[in-house]
Amino acid sequence: MSTIKGLLAAACIMVAAAGNAQNDSVRNVVMNDVVVTGTRNETDIRHLPMTVSVVGRAEVEAQHQSSILPVLNTQVPGFFSTSRGMLGYGVSTGGAGQMSMRGIGGPAQSGLPTTGLLVLIDGHPQYMGLMGHPIADAYQSMLVERVEVVRGPASVLYGSNAMGGVVNIVTRRMNRDGVRTDVDVAGGSYGTFKAEAANRVKHGKFSSTVTASYSRTDGHRDNMGFEQVGGYVKLGYDFSQRWKLWGDVNITHFNATNPGAVDEPYIDNDQRITRGMASMVLENHYDRSSGALSFFANWGDHWINDGYQPGEEPLDYRFNSNDVMLGVSWYQSAQLFHGNRFTLGFDYFHFGGKAWNQNIENDERSYLADKKQDEVAAYADFRQDIVSWLTLDAGVRFDHHSHTGWEVVPQAGLAFRLPGSSEVKAMASRGFRNPTIREMYMFPPQNPDLEPESLWSYELSYSGRQLGNRLAYSANLFYINGDNLIMRMRNPNGSGMLNQNSGPIENWGVELAADYAIDSHWSVTANYSWLHMENPVLASPQHKLYGGLNFSSGRWQASTGVQYIKGLYTDLDNMTQEEFVLWDASVNFMATKWLSVYVRGENLLAQCYEIIDGYPMPRATFMGGVHVSF
Repeated sequence: MSTIKGLLAAACIMVAAAGNAQNDSVRNVVMNDVVVTGTRNETDIRHLPMTVSVVGRAEVEAQHQSSILPVLNTQVPGFFSTSRGMLGYGVSTGGAGQMSMRGIGGPAQSGLPTTGLLVLIDGHPQYMGLMGHPIADAYQSMLVERVEVVRGPASVLYGSNAMGGVVNIVTRRMNRDGVRTDVDVAGGSYGTFKAEAANRVKHGKFSSTVTASYSRTDGHRDNMGFEQVGGYVKLGYDFSQRWKLWGDVNITHFNATNPGAVDEPYIDNDQRITRGMASMVLENHYDRSSGALSFFANWGDHWINDGYQPGEEPLDYRFNSNDVMLGVSWYQSAQLFHGNRFTLGFDYFHFGGKAWNQNIENDERSYLADKKQDEVAAYADFRQDIVSWLTLDAGVRFDHHSHTGWEVVPQAGLAFRLPGSSEVKAMASRGFRNPTIREMYMFPPQNPDLEPESLWSYELSYSGRQLGNRLAYSANLFYINGDNLIMRMRNPNGSGMLNQNSGPIENWGVELAADYAIDSHWSVTANYSWLHMENPVLASPQHKLYGGLNFSSGRWQASTGVQYIKGLYTDLDNMTQEEFVLWDASVNFMATKWLSVYVRGENLLAQCYEIIDGYPMPRATFMGGVHVSF
């Protein structure tokens, strides 16, 4: 696609101003949001020097997606996740759901998972104990009340893997007495079907949330089926206004088939994956102090048939693994004096697992790994209003890994609140990532002598609102520089390849976002990110532009969104880049107070494009469904 065609596409997006946001939804640049991810305790976003994007429940519901990742793709500038089909991501070879923020987190080379962008559920880290990466299919929209995304390093509060940023999924709960049940059933292209149900209860001091989901698709290619079932339970009890106890459990299981790249197809490349997580949290909320003590775990069981290519013999073994990540987290935040907030915290993580190839004839096991590691850390964050219009924030983390040793992680920033409801923020922060068990001990070219990756990020941002808060906007400039990126490189002794700390990181760019509520019926939203990478990586587009329009009147709601992607590397060996325009639209009609029907179309321009090399995405697809609420 030529530059002129790309500019025309961008112009069409801005004219169309397409979007999938409700008028009452939480938006990326609203300045009165109270967030928890950037500081642990509830804080007005205007007092934080880092950039935090917030995506609310209404935006999630408007897109009718089973996974939260496609919603973040459109709503959060600088964020990108890969996909290979209409439904499901899978793992291992050909797996999608790789995530990056400003070029950090996603894979530097083909076949490497996301390990530099941390996913949290209610502040608790979620990653495989062996591989160190999140499982995209576990992050379903049914869980989500809102998503808070820190666009930049968050290692001071969250440690390793938060090098590029944090995606914190805040789960749903009932906030007032009563019972609410929602059921959503939909079907569409390629035999795709999905059903979700959620029940929320609050009665006095007790609250509960119970959800269940099922989804499946045949896929737009042969041997690309996907099937998933999941359930979530959250129970809470408020002892008083000051003390609360809650716990939750989430289980998801999926079966996926990978057809391989079109020019290198696979036969019987099947996966059976079960993931679970659980937590128990005791919170306290006082006028001048708040904190929490958390116990949490996530675990998984993986069965994978790596398959074979036409003309080859089927494999005589199957890959198996089970892993666990256990943790304890404590923090307490206090106002020591006027305009001050001091947070002190402690984290302990224990993670690892076993992996083996099991012979299908005699069940004999050949172990690839049987390893456990620990990480312990203490951190402090100090925030002080110097004057009414200036806030200083500084923090440091002392982190010890049982294999790689100590890391000292600082950050500092300023937030200037200007006249006319606008702000200028400046932030400098260090991020790091410990090598995973996979990189050190599993699969050639493993290397037990690896050291942590590290980088420094510098950011300057401006945000504001006008027209009685109907217009909100922001602009960010950032520069990232680091080293020790873990790369597969030729072994210095000449014997094959070896994981080595040899990769440099130098990225810089611009991010823009704006939302405008035209009137009670119409609203528009747009965001744009430009990323320059001195050393390109996969899954990080140079240009990402999104614009949208939303309409709501009486029983009708309609939204349409257009996204333009340019400079997306799908193959670094041949420096192959993709450029495409995606147009989506949805219409919702409320037939009664308790029943609504909707239809949604994606890629309505029927673009031919790839996000993963060799995996063409589906052309135009459609889903229609009903939503019952009582």
